[in-house]
Amino acid sequence: MRMSGPDMESMPEINRAFVRIAEGQAHFRTAAPRSGVMRRTLVMLHASPASSQSLLPLIARLAATRRVIALDTLGNGDSAAPSPARPDIAYFADAHLRALDALGVTDFDLYGSHTGGCIAAEIAIARPDRVHSLILDGMSLYSDEERAEMLARYAPAVPLDQNGSQVNWFWHFVRDTYMFWPWYRRDPEHARTVGLPSAEALHDKFVEVLKAARTYHLSYNAAIAWSKTDRLPLVRTRALLAYAEDDMLLRYMDGVAALMPQAARCVTRGVRHARLADETAAALMAFLDKS
Repeated sequence: MRMSGPDMESMPEINRAFVRIAEGQAHFRTAAPRSGVMRRTLVMLHASPASSQSLLPLIARLAATRRVIALDTLGNGDSAAPSPARPDIAYFADAHLRALDALGVTDFDLYGSHTGGCIAAEIAIARPDRVHSLILDGMSLYSDEERAEMLARYAPAVPLDQNGSQVNWFWHFVRDTYMFWPWYRRDPEHARTVGLPSAEALHDKFVEVLKAARTYHLSYNAAIAWSKTDRLPLVRTRALLAYAEDDMLLRYMDGVAALMPQAARCVTRGVRHARLADETAAALMAFLDKS
């Protein structure tokens, strides 16, 4: 995802690195303020099916006042694959905590988008002593029927073949998530109105997903199966429920809020353009800075 805007040159430099855990190397992006006093480290967890690359607009802006570490979930982006054949969200939470241990990060604020939000919530439940503030950006709350259908259809394992049919499948999968919700219901009733991102942004996301063709679905299905009704009420950390105004999961905001009545709420402008990303980052920063 390429960023643009008049202030990009003054924003912190974003670097890439790896840290070794039992499964192999976990990839992350990191940035820190160019100067001045740093606030508490912010750990960021991305949405499925891509990688921390999708968080670049927010990383650049939030790192103006704090160190940011944005991990690629195991099986996504450039991180190693998970060890279990069917990992659950608790496993991914533990893997992230082990990566942070290896980086020497003991206490932090935590942001998670979609699948990353499920993992972030589970981290906050498991280690409330380490998580000071929690932002859940775009949390779903599927009915039993929705969950069963999505587990069956949303993120299947895709076989690789010598004709490259997987390339065509992943291209349409990535593109169609912007056009329909869920992506496989390609009819007027399920059409989205957000439009496609730029050709460059679409290509970049496609490449990130294609890199993880063998394992992209593991964290996705773990998040779909994760029981929000059972787990979210266990979050005791200071929390913000954030939803972008163009997020297809915005419809679930009231239901999620009922499970977390102590959490603050915020509808953001998203990150489609530099100006909107500025506004969204400012809203998230205002919450974090009060902790």
